[in-house]
Amino acid sequence: MYHCMQIDTLGVDGGGLSYNFYEQSCPQAEDIVRDAMRAVFMADPAAPPALLRLMFHDCQVQGCDASILVDEDANGVQITSEITAARNFGVRNRDSISYAKSLLESQCPGQVSCSDVIIMAARDAVAFLGGPLINVPLGRRDSSNIPSSAVADSSIPPPNIQVGDMLRLFAKKGMTTEESVAIIGAHTIGATHCVNLMNRLYRSDRPSTDGMNPAYELMLRSACPRFSLTPNISIVANDLTMVTFDNHYYRSLMAGQGALAIDTAMASDPRTAPFVARFASDQDQFFNAFSSAFVKLSYSNVLTGNQGVIRENCARM
Repeated sequence: MYHCMQIDTLGVDGGGLSYNFYEQSCPQAEDIVRDAMRAVFMADPAAPPALLRLMFHDCQVQGCDASILVDEDANGVQITSEITAARNFGVRNRDSISYAKSLLESQCPGQVSCSDVIIMAARDAVAFLGGPLINVPLGRRDSSNIPSSAVADSSIPPPNIQVGDMLRLFAKKGMTTEESVAIIGAHTIGATHCVNLMNRLYRSDRPSTDGMNPAYELMLRSACPRFSLTPNISIVANDLTMVTFDNHYYRSLMAGQGALAIDTAMASDPRTAPFVARFASDQDQFFNAFSSAFVKLSYSNVLTGNQGVIRENCARM
């Protein structure tokens, strides 16, 4: 059951998207995806954050077009696909999108795009873990142009991104500073692989202004030892409520308990600190700003109308 509030986020130019896009062609589309995702989430507690991350990584490269779902051996031809990028390490649950898509194809053949399924699945992931139920417009189409792994690696932000770069990245997607701080709040669920923390924890020239709580740093070093043989496997929780979408993440940041450098930096940077404090004290404000940011991200370079295609199989061209 979804324990969340309904939020309509309007006022963004969706360029051909609409809130009732499938009303005639597949009126049960959202229910089919939601039921499919509920089954996935019940079977795998790690699936919700994985599907939210999948959306982020898809939309960051060349837009929300489901290009991240295409296999490197698509149609029997070996390609250097987006999913093989180093910064897509750990991206999972692509098969959950294919599962939902197969159910849609059985009811509404050729109507619902894989890119819309990604957005709906990410939205449902947030709601399933107690976050806001975000009303998202639909009507995206899938790309027939798959970017290389090099393009993906140059587009997806690195784990050591700085506040200024983060703000510029999301400003390009129409987000305000408040929305940019809110969208990073996706870190309130899930975990971070140790491999993404090693440079921050063990670099000799780490700035003294890093702001990490010393006790928290010791905990991270214990979980991610310097000469670990399994940094790609070992993980640390993003916050103490990693399976609940809430504002605990921001309270942790104010205590210097952010795993990634951007987490801690947001709490001290004068451009972002006021919003961190506001979200830490008011969960509804976080939910509203996150919902607005989520919708703006979901509009990123979408293909609509006669652009792109609707793939029958999300992993194939």
